[in-house]
Amino acid sequence: MQILWKPTNEIIKQSNIYKMMQKHQFVNYIDFWKWSVTNKEDFWRETIENLGINFDKKYTKIYDVSKGVEQPNWLPNAQLNCIDSCFQNKDDATAVIFQKEGESIQKITQKELQNLVNQIANSLRNLGIEKGDAIAIDMPMTLEAVAIYLAGIKAGNPIVTIADSFTPNEIAVRLKIANPKVVFTQDVQLRAGKKLPLYDKVVAAKAKKIVAIKVNDKNQEIKLRNEDVYWNDFLVEHNQFKSVIQSPEEVITILFSSGTTGEPKAIPWNHTTPIKGASDGYYHHDIHKNDVVCWPTNLGWMMGPWLVFAALINKASIALYYGAPIGKEFGEFVRDAKVTMLGLVPSIVKHWKNSKCMEGLDWNTIKCFSSTGEVSNAEEYTYLSKLANNKPIIEYCGGTEIGGGYVTSTIVQPNIASIFSTQALGTEFVLLDENNKPSNRGELFLIPPIMGLSNTLLNRDHYKVYFEGTPTYKGQVLRRHGDQLDTLANNYYKAQGRTDDAMNLGGIKVSSIQIETVINKLDFIKESAAIAVSPKGGGPSILVVYYVEKTTEFTEEERLKMCKNVIRKQLNPLFKVTNLIKIAILPRTASSKVMRKNLRATYENNM
Repeated sequence: MQILWKPTNEIIKQSNIYKMMQKHQFVNYIDFWKWSVTNKEDFWRETIENLGINFDKKYTKIYDVSKGVEQPNWLPNAQLNCIDSCFQNKDDATAVIFQKEGESIQKITQKELQNLVNQIANSLRNLGIEKGDAIAIDMPMTLEAVAIYLAGIKAGNPIVTIADSFTPNEIAVRLKIANPKVVFTQDVQLRAGKKLPLYDKVVAAKAKKIVAIKVNDKNQEIKLRNEDVYWNDFLVEHNQFKSVIQSPEEVITILFSSGTTGEPKAIPWNHTTPIKGASDGYYHHDIHKNDVVCWPTNLGWMMGPWLVFAALINKASIALYYGAPIGKEFGEFVRDAKVTMLGLVPSIVKHWKNSKCMEGLDWNTIKCFSSTGEVSNAEEYTYLSKLANNKPIIEYCGGTEIGGGYVTSTIVQPNIASIFSTQALGTEFVLLDENNKPSNRGELFLIPPIMGLSNTLLNRDHYKVYFEGTPTYKGQVLRRHGDQLDTLANNYYKAQGRTDDAMNLGGIKVSSIQIETVINKLDFIKESAAIAVSPKGGGPSILVVYYVEKTTEFTEEERLKMCKNVIRKQLNPLFKVTNLIKIAILPRTASSKVMRKNLRATYENNM
C-alpha cells in the first residue's frame, strides 16, 4: 500500500480535529477516537457546542438508554428546529453557488436563501399544508430543491425525498409508503441539451398534488392537471416565518434505502441526524467557515441532505452544478466556484480517467476530495488526487440509517488511496467472522448508541431489521449493518462489499430481489439471481444476472438488451447489466434460499 498523501504540521494544526485534540491534550489521533467513544456524553456535548447547534430549550442530558441501547433517547427534553442551525453565518455570506448548463455562475447570500425559505414555508401554509403533513421532493439538486427542503423542515413538515432518476413505478412505491400531501418537481430535467420528462413521471406515479417548477422554454408550457400548480403561482411574497419548534425525535425527512426484500426501507431522520452529518463534515472532511462544498448528488440519496447540513451548519457554501458531472464544464464549475471539498462516487472518477476530460484544469482551491457509495479503485483514485495537485481523498462509508459514516479517513493521518484510516469519531464497530468471533476480516456490527442512528422504520419492524438475532460483543448489544471490511496491518480498513443481498450500483443501494422481481417478468426467464461483483483491482461493482431459461426464444444479444430495457424502465436507468449468464439451476440452501454468495464467488473466480 502506497501512501498517497501525508499531512504537513501546518495542515494538522489548522484542522478541526487538532483543535479538539489540543483541548484534551491528545497527541495521538487514535487516543482521541477512543476518548470519543468511551466518553460519548462529553464528545457529543462539545461537538454540539463546536457546531453551534441552536436550541429553543436545551437538553437535560446527551442521551438516555433506560429503554435499552436499541432505543436511545438523544437530547431528552430539548426543543429545537435543526434549520435554525443552518443560518448562523453573516447575512451577506454566500450560502449557495450554482450554475445551470451553458450559463454563468450565480450566487445567493445567506439572507437571500433565508428569505426564499421563509417564502416557501408561508406558501405551504397558503396551500393548506399543515404542521405534520408530509411533502415530497422529486427533482434535481437545485437552489429551489435545497430551499424547499429547508422550508419544509422549518415549517414542521417531514420531507419525502425521491431521486429524479426513478421510474414512475419506483416513485409510486415511495409515494404509497410515505403518503405526502404534495410533490415538488420540475416540468422537465435539462441534461446535455436533452429535455427529460419529470412532471409526467410524477403524474404517472399518481401524486395527489404537484407543484411544478418551470425550467423549459417560456413558450413551451406543459399542461398541468387541474389539481396542480406552477411554482410561480404557488410562491407568496411574505418572507418572514417563525420556525416550528419540536422535540429532537420529530421526523424531518423520510429517505429510502433498499434492504434485502423487495420494498425499499423508509428511514425517518429526526432533528439529531443533521448533528451526525455536520459532525462528520466538521471533523473528517475538515469543513470550515466560508469553505465551498460540492457533491454531485440528489436529495433522494442521503448525501443530498448530508450536503445541506454538513455545509450550512458548518457555515460553508453549497456548490451546485445543474448538469451531469462527467464533462469539462463541470470541472470548470469546480474551478470557478473555488470548491474546497469535492465529493464523488467512484463511477464518476472512472469516467474522468478514461476520458481525460478534467486534465489541465486548475483545482488548487480543493483541500480534499471525498468518496462514498461504491468501492473505489486505488489506481483511479491516485489519478484523482493528482488532478488537484496531490490532495487527500476522504474515503467515507456509512448508510442512510446512520445519517453519516461509520468508517472514514481524516486529514490528520497519512492518506492511502481507496483505504479508510479510522472508525468515525463518536462511532464504534466490531468485525465478526462466520462464527461471530472478532476478526480482522468479517461482517461489520455497530456498537450503539451512536448519534444519528435510526430508531424507527415506517414500513418495517426496526428491531427485527437491525437487532434481532445479532450476537453480542463483550456483553454489548450489536446492531446489524451488512457491510464487510478488512482490517489491514496498519489498522486501516478496506471495504469488501456487502455480506447480504443488497448491492451498491452507481452509488445507489438496491436489493437483489428488487432487480430479480423485474427481470423475472421477461418471457424467457423462469427465475433469476442478481449479484454485484467487484472488478479485479477493486472499483465500482458491476451487475451480473444469472437466470434459468423458460423458453429458447431470442438470441443472447436480444436477451441482454431486454434485461437492460426492463431495468431502465421499471427501476432505474443507472442500473446497467454487465453480463447475463444462463445456468441450469440456481444454487440453494436446504431451506430453498438462493445462494447468491456462491454465484459471486464462481463469477469472481472466472474473471
